[in-house]
Amino acid sequence: VKKKILEEEIHCPPEASVLLASYAVHAKYGDYDPNVHEPGFLAEEELLPKRVINLYQMTAEMWEERITVCYAEHRGRTRDEAEMEYLKIAQDLDMYGINYFLIRNKKGTGLLLGVDALGLHIYEPENKLTPKCSFPWNEIRNISYSDKEFTIKPVGKKSNTFKFISSRLRVNKLILQLCIGNHDLFMRRRQVDSLEIQQLKAQAKKERARKQAEWQRLQREKKLRKEAERARAEMERKLIQLQEEAHMASEALLRSEQTADLLAEKAQIAEEEAKLLAQKAAEVETEMQRIKVTAMRGQEERRLMEQKMLEAEMRALKESEESERRTKEAEQLKQDLQEARESERRARNKLLEITSKAINASPVLPSDSIPPDLSYSRENLSFDFKDTDMKRLSMEIEKEKVEYMEKSKHLQEQLNELKTEIESLKLKERETPLDIIHNQNTEQGTSKQSNFKKLTLQSTKTKVAFFEEL
Repeated sequence: VKKKILEEEIHCPPEASVLLASYAVHAKYGDYDPNVHEPGFLAEEELLPKRVINLYQMTAEMWEERITVCYAEHRGRTRDEAEMEYLKIAQDLDMYGINYFLIRNKKGTGLLLGVDALGLHIYEPENKLTPKCSFPWNEIRNISYSDKEFTIKPVGKKSNTFKFISSRLRVNKLILQLCIGNHDLFMRRRQVDSLEIQQLKAQAKKERARKQAEWQRLQREKKLRKEAERARAEMERKLIQLQEEAHMASEALLRSEQTADLLAEKAQIAEEEAKLLAQKAAEVETEMQRIKVTAMRGQEERRLMEQKMLEAEMRALKESEESERRTKEAEQLKQDLQEARESERRARNKLLEITSKAINASPVLPSDSIPPDLSYSRENLSFDFKDTDMKRLSMEIEKEKVEYMEKSKHLQEQLNELKTEIESLKLKERETPLDIIHNQNTEQGTSKQSNFKKLTLQSTKTKVAFFEEL
């Protein structure tokens, strides 16, 4: 199917091409991982039809980016599920599963006969997307051919016979074989399964359940492993942070100790200077007493002694002021020493607290063939279908279609979103006739299923008359 889409044997719109490409990538590479699937990993892959690539002004990197965005949204699916989703989308393409044959009606008009799982369809040669009339398998009772003329007998004795002419006898044989095979599968899908088939289906269901449980277990283990790695990384980060804080506290303690030693040394020097000044002041006082005693010796000596005493007093006053200044400086140094020791004590307590946290916060990681109801002869090949309850089959088909349409609602929304994103880059002049027909069908709200349903509502007489008038 992928090969036919890429080689444009099956027409595929651009938005569906991107979505199908994302599922093809998922089926090949598994879950998307940004660390492994880096930009450029799809450079060598052939994922889009050349018609789609030439239709838009987009580089290979832009296409890869669009495909990767869709690919990332499929995370959690298995490769088998991705292949199944690919086929579910592909089967809704207008040309999927249809074999085309050149035929002519009674007037000699060239037409195309399409044979698929739903029935027979008549197309114009230039439009393989929209059939002009359709004959579902549940409306066909007998198909036969003689030489190049093909005859289809619808259900109902009063219904008109539908005839067309093909080019070669070999083509007639192939058409008949396709009709027999598709009709057989059509009926088989609507019959109750045999006991053996039911057992096989039950076994397949159990196997799918087992694989699903195994996949879920692997996902849980993967999740737990990621959580453990994340917790380990967090604990390592906290440990490094605590180590850095401890190192900073050690450096602060060392600086505090150095500052305290320096201040203690300055305080000792200031205290010694103060003692020295006090000693000098005492010596000056003694000298003053001695001068006073000796000043009595004479008036001249007294005057000289008074002058010396005045000078000594001035000198003593200066020494006393200097001593007071030095004493105040020593007191200030003692106060600075006390503050340095207090800072040293706080730094030591901080270091002890950080060390205690590092010990208590040690990382703890989490563990964890031809059917019997067909008449067939060599001279005039034909087969008859069993007269079954066609109304019941039609109701089952409609029920299946409704269920499928509900499931494909999200898919249609995704395709519309993709189409909107790339529409502005589209080159209208490069559109093929099939692209134009597909766009017209989309604007009119016509799909493969709705068109087939509309055509099946027509009476067989109307279809035969319409075919002969083409």
